[in-house]
Amino acid sequence: MDVGRFSESKAGRLFRIPPPENVAFVPDPLPRSRATSGEVVDLLLTAVQELGKLDGAGQHVATPELILRPLRNREALKSSSLEGTYATPQELLLFEFSASPRGDSVASVKEVHNYASAMQLGLELLDEIPFCLRLIRRLHARLLEEVRGRDKSPGAFRRVQVHIGSDRRFVPPPPEQLPDCLDELEKVLNEPPKGIHPLLWAFMVHYQFETIHPFVDGNGRVGRLLLALMIARQCKLEKPWLYMSAWFDRHKDEYIDLMFNVSARGAWEPWLLFCLRGTIDQAQDARARLDNLIALEKDYQRRVAGSGFQARLAGIVDRFFSIMPITDVPTIARVFDVTYPTARKDLERLRDLGIVTLLDGRPMLYFAEEIARVGVADPS
Repeated sequence: MDVGRFSESKAGRLFRIPPPENVAFVPDPLPRSRATSGEVVDLLLTAVQELGKLDGAGQHVATPELILRPLRNREALKSSSLEGTYATPQELLLFEFSASPRGDSVASVKEVHNYASAMQLGLELLDEIPFCLRLIRRLHARLLEEVRGRDKSPGAFRRVQVHIGSDRRFVPPPPEQLPDCLDELEKVLNEPPKGIHPLLWAFMVHYQFETIHPFVDGNGRVGRLLLALMIARQCKLEKPWLYMSAWFDRHKDEYIDLMFNVSARGAWEPWLLFCLRGTIDQAQDARARLDNLIALEKDYQRRVAGSGFQARLAGIVDRFFSIMPITDVPTIARVFDVTYPTARKDLERLRDLGIVTLLDGRPMLYFAEEIARVGVADPS
């Protein structure tokens, strides 16, 4: 780590450790107050307004899963890609449908699936316990369940020194400093200071968590999970509509550099401005996806209504939007209590209407590709 990049205004202290790292960075406790520039205030106001619009739009959807599931899957894909793990929306859906992907993609898809699963676990745990170290450990354990990194103490804080980057560009606190850092973090997780807006506080906590780097592996993903959960709960959103990983992934170098500069120079304002711009961008993106999914749902239902076929087809279309845009004949037969030939005929009718396509494989899988593309894929 280049200690020459650290100034007197750094947000912590440099701590001598044995080679090869030689020196580590131990962050100070988060500031409980800070001067806020007019630029931050203006951008914060816009970000809060966009969050409010998104929350309002989401609350007026009869089936929140219409947008929640694709947003959660998009977050899982983008957060994982930040760590070099790549999968496609279709591969993730196939895995979730228990039709395991083939070949080399299996491990990557499982990692992405674990991220989405950990997000759901976090939401369930927050109905029982507050933000705390126990919750963080549970998220980490789920994230590394049966995937790469499962040999690196899932759910347990590290007891060894780690570094970030092959060139050791950043060295987090040594393990003997971790308990104090984590205890201090836990104290403030549920208590945004009165003088700092909860949205800004969530981004400050995100920096602090990533800087402490409490696990041997999986820190980035756990930190982004925690960020999404904090924004939802502490900004009092009805549901977790906002996820930041697509923004961080698109601006990866800036994301890394700005966090480092908080440590090295105490440069909070550029970091917070970056995160607020991302909040605005991702809130607008989520609302556009919701609008497009609603329009697509109406279009599909018009096609079904104009086809002269029975109302059951409309129910199958609803299922594609609210549950998962992929299915097979046995599933439709079971859910709608019809025979296998009837279920297959229904799906073939939807295929004729251009709503689903048939994927290769056994059993036959029907895929509403346009739903997945609108909900998850990057803008063209």
